[in-house]
Parts: sequence; structure tokens; C-alpha cells
Amino acid sequence: MRILLVNHFPLEGSGSGVYTKNIASQLSKNGHEVKVIVVDNEPAGNYDFPVRVINNYQFPCFTTHPKSNNTFYNLSPQEMNDYLNDFITTIKEEVNKFKPDLIHSQHIWVAAYASSHYNIPYVVTAHGTDIKGYNKDKRYHNIAQKAAKRAEKIITISRQVHNDVRKHFQVPEERLELILNGFDEKIFKPMKINKNELLKSLLNSKISNRKIDKNTKIVNFVGKLADFKGIDLLLKAAKLYEKEIPGVITLISGDGHLKENLQDLTKKLELKSVYFLGNQPQTTVAKLYNIADLAVVPSRIEPFGLVAVEALACGTPVIASNAGGLPDFINDKVGRLFPMDDYKALSKNIISALKNEGKKSKGSYAAKYARANFSWERVIEELIKVYKNILSTGR
Repeated sequence: MRILLVNHFPLEGSGSGVYTKNIASQLSKNGHEVKVIVVDNEPAGNYDFPVRVINNYQFPCFTTHPKSNNTFYNLSPQEMNDYLNDFITTIKEEVNKFKPDLIHSQHIWVAAYASSHYNIPYVVTAHGTDIKGYNKDKRYHNIAQKAAKRAEKIITISRQVHNDVRKHFQVPEERLELILNGFDEKIFKPMKINKNELLKSLLNSKISNRKIDKNTKIVNFVGKLADFKGIDLLLKAAKLYEKEIPGVITLISGDGHLKENLQDLTKKLELKSVYFLGNQPQTTVAKLYNIADLAVVPSRIEPFGLVAVEALACGTPVIASNAGGLPDFINDKVGRLFPMDDYKALSKNIISALKNEGKKSKGSYAAKYARANFSWERVIEELIKVYKNILSTGR
């Protein structure tokens, strides 16, 4: 098969970007021809598949991106039209040159609508942030509705997203396909990492006077520094658990428009051991998960929660809010759920897990659980089945 993959974002820095990259890589390994179209403000990196970039210096996002703080909601009508035409023109050129059998677009949004303009079957994956955008800006309702209506299949990445798509777009169940997300097994896996060396390489002088040893407890967060990620809840919880767990360190990896606000909150709360690491490559994130005793996902909205799966794959238990797709796979065997927006409950769970050596009791099972349920081999098998069924039957 020849598959054209289309996304609004670069292949690094967002969940749908990583999703697109992994699909492209896995399809290539399975002998299929792939071409990827993305929006970026710099040339694409080196991948084992061809990538075409739609250049946009400050490309719009649903929330934020490490490379851009612009949003779809800030676009003027002319900018919206120009953005759409960029996709229509680029996809048309690749349809003529690459001649795909099928187009797989990300998000029920502009790119999916642009993909529907050609006599080629297309599917779209709903990632949840598109639902967030749909609810926030009515200007996109028409194109999103048409994108959903014209798609042969809409793939959903969690039960929450599945239900939201059905609710907002009135899509019949037979045109929906729930395929839970996957993680990169080559990157996210249990590893032996020198805790002291990694922390000093990332924090430099910030931690030079700290005594770091095998008993130092580490709480880890990875994600966008945006309100819906709930980092403020983690900071308020840290105020409580720092008193109970001597020497505990909290690491926050990611970037976003709330960075200064969160750093100010850290100072206001007089937190002793919270460190903002900025956006980190996936290889470093995997190392951080490995040295951490806990990964925390305190989101107010979380369509799926890939970071939670990646942490589990590294053998690190996850404490997560009972929001969105997280309850689909976080349970007492691999971590704990806490009531959304309840920082006291979050702190209580963190204290209990650290005192009871949760990683020792749950880590090994967590890694096996992630591999068994969220491997990309499983995801790509299900996607290929969807593709082939569409091409053979039209549905």
C-alpha cells in the first residue's frame, strides 16, 4: 500500500506528531510506501521515510507546542483561509506525485478537511485536542463536521475520545474504530541509569550541593506547561510531600506559555527541590522515567495519556488523575488514580507510594503490562487491517 500521512504539527513535540512518526516508521518496516506531510518552522529531521514540510514560522496549535505558542483561535479569517489553502495545495501535489492508495490525516480539523477534496479514501485519527478546539472556536465547526462526515473511518485513541466524537459529530458506530495508542519500545524500556550523573548533567550547578544517592526519591512530570496538564496541582502537592519525604526531588520536563507562572508559583510555595528541565528529547525522557520513583500525570483533560504509558514501559508506576483516557489503563497494579483537581489527594498518594517503595513492587509488572497492551506492533496491525478493509470494501 501507498499511504500519505498528514498532520498539523512537527513529528516531535506533540502526541499526534509522535503518533504520526511511529505509524510512518512501522508502515515502512512492514513494506509499505509512506509519505508524510507536516507543518514545521524548520526542515524535517532524518527519518527512514520521506517528509514534506509546509513551512509556517508560528504554526497554530490547539494549546501550545515547544516550537510555537500560536493557536488556531488567534488566526484571522484570512490566516485561516491561507492555512487551509496551504494544505489543499500541498496534498494535491502529493496526490499527483506520490499517488497514494489512502490518506491518513490527524485530527478532525483542517488537514482532514483538506484531505477530503480528492477522490481517494481517507481516514482520520481523533486525538482529543481537536475536540477541545471544536468546543473552543465555532469558526471551525463547518470544516470539522465535513471532515468527519466524509471520512471512511474515524480512529479514536481512547474511550473518552471515542464517546466525544460520537457526541459532537454524530458518527455511527460502524465508522468509528477504537485503537488505543502505542509507545516506542526501542526508546521506552527499563534501563540502568546513573541517577547522580544524569541529574548533574541536566541541572548543572542547580544541584551541585545536593546529596544524591540511591535513596533519593524522584517524582517526575513530562508534558506541556499548560493549564489542562495540572502542573499547578503537582506543585501544591509538592508543598505537602516535601515535608513528609526528606530530600525528595520533583522534575518537570516540558515547555509552554505557563512556564513563568509555574516558576513563580514554585517560589511562592517556597518549594525546595522542584526543577524545571525544559523540553527534553525522548531518549532523555526515557532516562528520567528510569531514575524516577514515580511519574505523575495530574491532567484536568487527557484524551489518552501517552506519557503515562511511556513511564510504565520504563518500569515506573504512575499516579494519574481520573480524567479522560487515563482510567482506561491506570489501575492499582501499575499505579493509582486520584480525583481530578484534588492536590491533597495527589500528595497523599505520592507520599504513600514513595514510603511503600511502589516502584519495587509495581515496576516490573508495569513494564510488562505496557509492552503487552500498548506495543506499536499491535497498533500497526490494527491500522493495516483498517486500511485494507477500506481499500477492499470501501469501508
